[in-house]
Amino acid sequence: MSSTFGVLFKISTWGESHGAGIGVVIDGCPPRIPLSPGEIDAELRRRRPGQSDLTTPRKENDKVEILSGVSDNGETLGTPIALLVRNTDARSSAYDEMQHTYRPSHADYTYDAKYGIRAWAGGGRASARETIGRVAAGAVAKAVMHVLCPQLDVLAWVEQVGDVRCEVESDKVRREEVESNEVRTADATSALKMRELITTARSKGDSLGGIIRCVVRNAPAGLGDPVFDKLEATLAHAMLSIPACKGFEVGSGFGSARLMGSEHNDAFYMEGARVRTRTNHSGGIQGGISNGEDILMRLAFKPTATIMMEQETVTDAHEMATLRGKGRHDPCVLPRAVPIVEAMAWLVVVDHVLRQQACKTL
Repeated sequence: MSSTFGVLFKISTWGESHGAGIGVVIDGCPPRIPLSPGEIDAELRRRRPGQSDLTTPRKENDKVEILSGVSDNGETLGTPIALLVRNTDARSSAYDEMQHTYRPSHADYTYDAKYGIRAWAGGGRASARETIGRVAAGAVAKAVMHVLCPQLDVLAWVEQVGDVRCEVESDKVRREEVESNEVRTADATSALKMRELITTARSKGDSLGGIIRCVVRNAPAGLGDPVFDKLEATLAHAMLSIPACKGFEVGSGFGSARLMGSEHNDAFYMEGARVRTRTNHSGGIQGGISNGEDILMRLAFKPTATIMMEQETVTDAHEMATLRGKGRHDPCVLPRAVPIVEAMAWLVVVDHVLRQQACKTL
């Protein structure tokens, strides 16, 4: 059950980084939704390794195979959809030294502590390669939302790498700008500075973390199921399950702790027949339910744990050791994490839209 997410639109991911392949089973997708492999591949291309010199040089085509749930004419059947992406460029020998030695800040020790066994080659399920299933499922969720709620859109971008910050307001960010640079940030000047920072860190054998901002635009009011499935609680669950994500906030987030109620409250007004707020400190969610304004999120990502520097560690025999990183790794996960964040947002939104439809029907 730990590999399953969602209530009505439910996904189960499977596969290891250096296994035969990675995949996902989607249950609860409505029937007669137009869906093609090309739509899924387009999102996987944004996540795949080897897309620039800022990412891991591992070369994978990451082409999806639709095994079930979609008709020959490209419509969903309403039955479980099984998607497979095969691994073709795994090099397990690069991890031989890690078979008995725990990598600092990786899941090596904790997986051993939990299961008494681990997939040491490539990190197994703890590898970010597991997110292929999430991105593929997110592409399906996006296709469903284009039918159920075509005005809704999800957009994420790199807001900060290290101490370099992109100062563009959320409502000004456009997808074309984000996808025009390798860092996936919102303006060209920031992109150059971030690129230089990542390149320098890689040349030193080190790594960097940063912040991704995500906005859900044109979401309808009424999404979210209090009290334990509040919309921000589900989003937090989704986002904090992404590898390397260590922090999450909605709207004013931790900044709200410094404000007075008179400063933080979002005053209501009428725009025709629509209820609006003059500010959006709530980040589009009040009482755990969307209010129709943009849903604003920020996610903090830690530096990549594998670095090409010698570090102190221990072995699975509890002996002291030193270890220098090997293999192919991203010096900064943020550029490739952007489509993963978007995918998880699509999965949360489609699930809550379907739940809201059920609520209104009852």
